[in-house]
Amino acid sequence: MKVYLVGSGPGDPELLTVKAKRLLETADVVLYDHLSSPEALRLATKAELINVGKVRDNHTVPQEEIGEILIAQWKARKRVVRLKGGDPYIFGRGGEECEALDKAGVPFEVVPGISSAVGASAYAGIPLTHRDYASCVAFVTGHHPEAIDWHKVAQVDTIAIFMGAFHFPELAAALIAAGRSADTPAAAVTWATRPEQSTVVGTIASLAEAKIQAPAMIYIGGVAQLGAHLNWHERLPLHGVRIAITRARKSAPEMALQLATLGAQVIEYPTIEIAPPLSFEPLDHAIAKLEAYDWLIFTSANAVESFSARLGASSRDLRGLRAKLCAIGPATRKAVEKMHLKVDVVPKEYVAESLVEALKGYSMQGMRILIPRAAVARDTVPEALRAMGAIVEIAEAYRTIVPESGPAPAADWITFTSSSTVKNFLALNEPGAILRYKTASIGPITTETLKMHGVEPTVEAKPHTTEGLIDAILHHHHSSR
Repeated sequence: MKVYLVGSGPGDPELLTVKAKRLLETADVVLYDHLSSPEALRLATKAELINVGKVRDNHTVPQEEIGEILIAQWKARKRVVRLKGGDPYIFGRGGEECEALDKAGVPFEVVPGISSAVGASAYAGIPLTHRDYASCVAFVTGHHPEAIDWHKVAQVDTIAIFMGAFHFPELAAALIAAGRSADTPAAAVTWATRPEQSTVVGTIASLAEAKIQAPAMIYIGGVAQLGAHLNWHERLPLHGVRIAITRARKSAPEMALQLATLGAQVIEYPTIEIAPPLSFEPLDHAIAKLEAYDWLIFTSANAVESFSARLGASSRDLRGLRAKLCAIGPATRKAVEKMHLKVDVVPKEYVAESLVEALKGYSMQGMRILIPRAAVARDTVPEALRAMGAIVEIAEAYRTIVPESGPAPAADWITFTSSSTVKNFLALNEPGAILRYKTASIGPITTETLKMHGVEPTVEAKPHTTEGLIDAILHHHHSSR
């Protein structure tokens, strides 16, 4: 058993290394810093989380005590991860913690992370080296300006200053006094690699007069001016736009990733939670006579997953399935295909009415049809199929419940992917809370629910998928700009 000092990078959770991810997923205890990524911490599903972070002038856990906690947790035979922002050995005090572990005879391993200096420069379009501007780089801490030999540092082509936001006027004066021109290009990158990243490009003199927000990386030298042209991150189409997702937490990551890739700040606010049915007996009974059905219709990916899980837990397998398969939309079809099955019917529009229309091309007289679905759902499909002469059996596969999500977060947009997410949002919040947002509806049924509660959605997805929802937000944002 070892203690692992793990660098989590500058903020973007996708910059976490594969090794860091593995260690977090298997950790028993994680000691984390003030700026640790919430997404990285979410990987530590089995771990006790201990906040040992420091903010300026508020060191709630002294450095010596952090070492003592690491040693005590190791002695308790725990898998210990010390999660640090950036890289543990670049102004991360990793060296001090390793010394404490070594002195106590505790085996340790250091997992490097992308330093904030490197991450911020890449995302802000400021190359640390450049054939025309810089062939050497200095990393400097801005916490204690008096401890730096500025006459040496001032001569380096590119100077990357950590933790210098508060002291920058003093740092700038020291650099100028040491011979660096006040007109030297300079840039400050705040909240680097995150959706809220912002960059100010100017000179040493102009940055000294600006109010730089922490946390920030500051760059001095000719390369800093390139940030005005090469800053790709802040040009992303949804950069800095705050979008709340109301779908179930387990269903949110794919949509969250798509939005984050476009630069959005994604806030998960689940207003719906998927729970097992009150009884699996109806679904288990249906699976026991699987070969009796001519059609198997899935109206959600959740229904597919529940059906698959119960089939796996039964004495049956897919060899008993002779039915044609129908999925209401691409996400549901994708879930079916994960079972290595081909879908026979997907409607043109991903709503119940369109699904019924698609099935009218088949003879349904006397057909036995199984629909695994949520406990509470619209009866449009089963009623239409019965009217066509089909024998329809509905099996409760899951329930949707209202989670304890608390009041709605601050955001620019809020997305609704079902009528249930709308109703539950209204149940969780005071009247009128929904009016604070631009609203995005996934389709006509969800839109109808919003309108019933006095809300005209800002956009509606076409097609009625999460991709369509994101495209609608993108189009509206682009048009409004």
